[in-house]
Amino acid sequence: MLNVHNLTVSFMGTELFSGITFKLNKGDRIGLIGKNGAGKSTLLKVLSKDIESSGTMAFDKDVQIGFLRQDIDFVEGRTILEEAYQAFEEIKEIESKLDEINEQLAIRTDYESEGYTQLIHDLTDLTERYELLGGYNYQGDTEKILQGLGFQREDFDKLTDTFSGGWRMRIELAKLLLQNNDILLLDEPTNHLDIESIIWLENFLKGYSGAIVLVSHDKMFLDNVTNRTIEISLGQIYDYKKPYSQFLLLRGEIKEKQLQAQKNQEKEIKQKQHLINKFKAKASKASMAQSLMKQLDKVELIEVDQDDNQAMNVRFAISKEPGKIIVEAENLSKSYGDKHVLEDVDLLIERNSKIAFVGQNGQGKSTLAKMMVGEIPFGGILKLGHNVEVGYFAQNQSEHLPPEKTVLEIMEDAATDGNRMRVRDMLGSFLFGGDAVDKKAKVLSGGERNRLALCKLLLAPFNVLIMDEPTNHLDIASKTVLKEALKSFNGTLILVSHDRDFLQGLTSSVYGFKDKVIKEYLGDIDYFLEQHKIENLREAEKRTVVKVDKTSTKKEDYQMSREQEKELKKLKNKISKIETEIANLEGEIEKIDLELAQNYDEVSSRPNFFEKYKAKKTKLDSLMEDWEKVEAEVSNFS
Repeated sequence: MLNVHNLTVSFMGTELFSGITFKLNKGDRIGLIGKNGAGKSTLLKVLSKDIESSGTMAFDKDVQIGFLRQDIDFVEGRTILEEAYQAFEEIKEIESKLDEINEQLAIRTDYESEGYTQLIHDLTDLTERYELLGGYNYQGDTEKILQGLGFQREDFDKLTDTFSGGWRMRIELAKLLLQNNDILLLDEPTNHLDIESIIWLENFLKGYSGAIVLVSHDKMFLDNVTNRTIEISLGQIYDYKKPYSQFLLLRGEIKEKQLQAQKNQEKEIKQKQHLINKFKAKASKASMAQSLMKQLDKVELIEVDQDDNQAMNVRFAISKEPGKIIVEAENLSKSYGDKHVLEDVDLLIERNSKIAFVGQNGQGKSTLAKMMVGEIPFGGILKLGHNVEVGYFAQNQSEHLPPEKTVLEIMEDAATDGNRMRVRDMLGSFLFGGDAVDKKAKVLSGGERNRLALCKLLLAPFNVLIMDEPTNHLDIASKTVLKEALKSFNGTLILVSHDRDFLQGLTSSVYGFKDKVIKEYLGDIDYFLEQHKIENLREAEKRTVVKVDKTSTKKEDYQMSREQEKELKKLKNKISKIETEIANLEGEIEKIDLELAQNYDEVSSRPNFFEKYKAKKTKLDSLMEDWEKVEAEVSNFS
């Protein structure tokens, strides 16, 4: 599909990488990794021909490339449907030409003229081309893909600028999927996506038949999607036909072998040099010495791959001890126009809590964070406790950095008299040393901007830390450092994040946001995901509110008879069996839905397809009814 040879890219007089060579084949799903500023996004832009480079790129004939950029820039005033239709540029052009021809044919009467005959020929040619491109099906295909990505039909006529970043990312993904591209270039596709959307994207990309090159700092996403890893480090690339975690192991093994081979070679060279020095002194051995010297000249020195071991140094210290209660809220509500995000939420957060906010985009996670720090108005009562000082890292924190100011100027502007002298040391711990402090914010990569925003955060005192998507754009090494720093933070932590790997083991409770309310899960993200799957079956995400309370109400004690215990066990086994059947059937239906989204015509033309599909749906409904009946019987024992 693509051969890249001797590729070199320079930026502001500095070589990002040089002499890069690799081949991209159909079915390759490449994870492009490296530190912030290594040139990952730049390489994608080179492959998409957005920027120029030296070297050669040879594409197969008629290869189509789709590029999902970090920064999505939609034209304002378009509806979701209109924006999605931008995927069909040629079809839309043909539609316009056909309309013009039909208008002329309707008013012209010179039926025997050459001009009229030419119009008929053009009409025939354009109609054939229109049909070949799928012009009669694209509207239906668009609706199917949009619904597959979570949009409701009533959303189609809404303007794109009324949707959050995550939903806009889905629109852009829909356009790419509708284009039938041979190569997909994805620059941090999971940024702004909720966990459910990430899982959907993983499943789609696993079944994608073309080639994929993606930049991501989500280790789990890389492991689940990719089958090959290319690392950019110190201007060179390391290419392995393994997903990320296996790549790390293999890279370590290769490094060990290189080190051992280098040691053996150095020992051999030392021995030969010793003999040369010894033989030089004897005339009878001079020829042997000459021979050994020639051998040494021909030796190719074994080089060990260099590692970029730079890592930022982060430590979050609490300013002063707050009271027991951090946040107390009653009847919280928030609406944006007619859209109600939160309703009648009660909340009690105690000192040293470690909480993750998770849920679909648009469910109120960032909204609640902003309410806590007083950024937006709301209904109800919300009070911060005694001595509470909040440090807040907003989702778009890095975007608010003044573009024309340097790294040092931004920090000095935010510093106080007490910490201004430490600014350069702080920047150094966040990998902004030497000339890097003189870089303007506008030339920094996404990860570098995020590091600067984190560094700036430490200039103000806090004992409660609220962070909204802090890992966006951060490289894997920086995320690891940040996670360790948050683990050792002795204050109260509230994290809004979609990054499963980052959240694992970091929080002690998870607040799930759905349908205008919040539900608490007493465990980390793994426990939440496990419970979430169960509760999809049990429809347990009901409109309840969170009230974090250390006291729990005890159920009335009573003694069940042995017969009752046996009956209860029997019912629970029956529930378990039904749930397994439901899960299997849902998996089968989900697989069919994905196939339909990818190739509707082929799948729907299978013998008795719709009868079989309907039968599965009917069976699922029946199982759900059975489950409800048995669950009701179980509840009678409580």
